[in-house]
Amino acid sequence: MLFNIKEPRLKNLLIVEDEPLIAFDNEHFLATHGYTVVATIDNAPAAERLISAGGIDLILADVRLNGSDGRDVALAAGKAAIPVLFVTASCPIDAREIAVGCLAKPYSQRELKLAIEAVEAHIFGVTTPKRTVRGLTLYK
Repeated sequence: MLFNIKEPRLKNLLIVEDEPLIAFDNEHFLATHGYTVVATIDNAPAAERLISAGGIDLILADVRLNGSDGRDVALAAGKAAIPVLFVTASCPIDAREIAVGCLAKPYSQRELKLAIEAVEAHIFGVTTPKRTVRGLTLYK
């Protein structure tokens, strides 16, 4: 392994984001850092179809989407036991019950990557993430 870089355990990501620039930047950045972006979509119904197909380890979802709600994505993901990290300007009141965490916008690409690593550490029982991330709140 070059430079002791470990393979992520939450490798297959679904990005649900209706801002094209943010969606493209996140997809490109994460793909170049060892993640597989299963899809990048902008609405809850399309996300729900992909969730039912399986093969997703983590969903990065905005809350306010074109004509739909990221909460619906989180509820469908919960039924499929797929964790959701909200990446949004304002987390919903019930985020603690339906998501693993929330990363506040605006965030840098580095903060997004660190947030995913912190979620992974949180899910797989590592109590102390390597670094703290500005704007990240973890639940459960």
